[in-house]
Amino acid sequence: MSKQITKHKGKSRIWMLWTLAVLIAAAAGAGIFAYWKYKQSKPHVGKPQQKIEVKSTASIQDNYDVIVVGTDPEGMSAAISAARNGQKTLLVDGRNRDVLGGLMTLGWVNSIDMNYAPGKKSILGKREVLNKGIFSEWYNKIEGDSFDVTSAANAFYELVKNESNIDLLMKTRSIVPVLGKGKNGNSKIEGIKVVKEDGSEQMIGTSAVIDATQDGDIMAETGVPYTYGLEDVGNKEAKMAVTLVFRLKNVTSDVWKQIEKRLNGDDDPGTGANEVSAWGYKELYDYPAINKNRVKMRGLNIGRQNDNTALINALQIFDIDGADPKAREEALQIGKEEIPHVVDFMKKNYPEFKNVELDGTAPELYVRETRHMQGEYRLTIADVLENKDQWDRVAFGSYPVDIQRLSPNDTGKVVCAPEQYAIPFRSLVPLKVDGLLVVGRAASYDSLAHGSARVIPVGMAEGQAAGVAAKLAKESNMSFRELSASKETVAKMQDILNKQGMVLKPFSLEPQAFMKHKQYEGLKAVVSLGLVTGGYKNEFYLDQKSNAKRMVNLIGGSKKMDPGTFKGDASSAIKGMETPEKTPLSLDQASFTITEALGLKVPKEAAREELIKNGLLTEATIGTIQDKENLTNGDTYMMIKDIKQVLKPE
Repeated sequence: MSKQITKHKGKSRIWMLWTLAVLIAAAAGAGIFAYWKYKQSKPHVGKPQQKIEVKSTASIQDNYDVIVVGTDPEGMSAAISAARNGQKTLLVDGRNRDVLGGLMTLGWVNSIDMNYAPGKKSILGKREVLNKGIFSEWYNKIEGDSFDVTSAANAFYELVKNESNIDLLMKTRSIVPVLGKGKNGNSKIEGIKVVKEDGSEQMIGTSAVIDATQDGDIMAETGVPYTYGLEDVGNKEAKMAVTLVFRLKNVTSDVWKQIEKRLNGDDDPGTGANEVSAWGYKELYDYPAINKNRVKMRGLNIGRQNDNTALINALQIFDIDGADPKAREEALQIGKEEIPHVVDFMKKNYPEFKNVELDGTAPELYVRETRHMQGEYRLTIADVLENKDQWDRVAFGSYPVDIQRLSPNDTGKVVCAPEQYAIPFRSLVPLKVDGLLVVGRAASYDSLAHGSARVIPVGMAEGQAAGVAAKLAKESNMSFRELSASKETVAKMQDILNKQGMVLKPFSLEPQAFMKHKQYEGLKAVVSLGLVTGGYKNEFYLDQKSNAKRMVNLIGGSKKMDPGTFKGDASSAIKGMETPEKTPLSLDQASFTITEALGLKVPKEAAREELIKNGLLTEATIGTIQDKENLTNGDTYMMIKDIKQVLKPE
């Protein structure tokens, strides 16, 4: 009997293993088939398409359920979503455009900053893309993470023309919001007044406007509060560089192979290339600019086109107010004068570029940063740093917090590299104005958080959510503000979005090592002030020894947030030191640096007690300091955390 049982167990094991093998093979086969279908659906690299010019719908109604302003990708997604949810939708653009896609197709920014989920790759070696839905529909119609701008514009048009609920109004001369009275003292947007291409005017009513302009133009016109550039971290005049993308011709398959060979074989993990994208050529940081006060090159981001051309995103132009049309024109002129010299430099220094020629510059300027709306919730850099989920999640981010150069002498910075965080619906709902949602880079993010959340996949996910929210607000007779506070209605919105292709599930990630550090609260404080960065690897060096000079720099950075409170000069604390950058930092020296910066005239030996007396240094912070004669970075960050409470950003 026992032998029979053993025999049957053996057969059972064999059967289970065989079944498991079949299931694995089936899954792999299904994955391969799905990947084959995916590849079949994409345009083949090297086959140009005819550009489809987009014209306004013949007759524009006097009233719509939803008006979406802006034909950038976020606007495409918002309009398609609203239409699919049964809303008669007007998609209107205020710039002189004849194709859809805005920044991606007319700004020629043809490489996508993707958002990937954390974790292992799939069986086919592909990473899971966050923010599926309409973004993925469009992405599956283009060549890859870089794309031909014509095929991208045509893909947008194909998605829009399939929706009978969408009317298009292109090339308007102006768009002005029409305001009435909302709830609780707020204004309410009731429609828009447009001046059309032919000069005629039309009032168009609606109960919902989605501002998908890159700069929050409608939001600003209605009186919604916002910050500008890096104003919220004490740099009122600072904003990231703008870029004029340029196109090279004679980028043949052979040239592309040489580019791939160089960038994939240089043993630099920060460079690389695939069939459609290339990133590298860091030596161009040393390009000797003709207009050295206004421009600077960085490494090349190259996006391949289907006609033996390639688009180059690399020239950075400074001191430009991207929301000002005259300033944008100035930047275009500066770029057009500099780019021929850049191309000559490339031809002389890289053999693969010796036969390329300049083939034009983008019709529109790539502006990275202007207005940051104040909404019901403001996404913070701490949210990004901590991979925070949100109960009202409508999108996910994971792109590194990339703050591009602010001036030619700046190097730019990567604040941190999140794994995954959520964008709350509340960040689309502006303060003080009802009937309005804002999607894209002008949404309610702090400027540092914007460095990650500004990317296209996030904005398109927000647009899709806005389209659903418009339907639910109307059905429920709610304002967007009321909807954003209703967990029941938000859950319904998320359910609809999931059924329409988004994947908006709650998540929780294991805290990274730096978050478990005893002085993490100090780190969070200095990161939120824009004083410390961790780069792509989140290396914050909390236990590294600090020095007297570094403390002065930290306090100097804090001072810019509230010059009125810091009435003194931190550098006076190291006066007379021969090498402050090599001088170990004691608790007394650190305290003295703070009192000097605050204008509290006390001797060094009394500085610590002075801070404690004024509530600017806590016993809890002192308790985290192990060696009071050799402070670490973490020790100094905790001290900054204590004084942060007195800062009053203007």
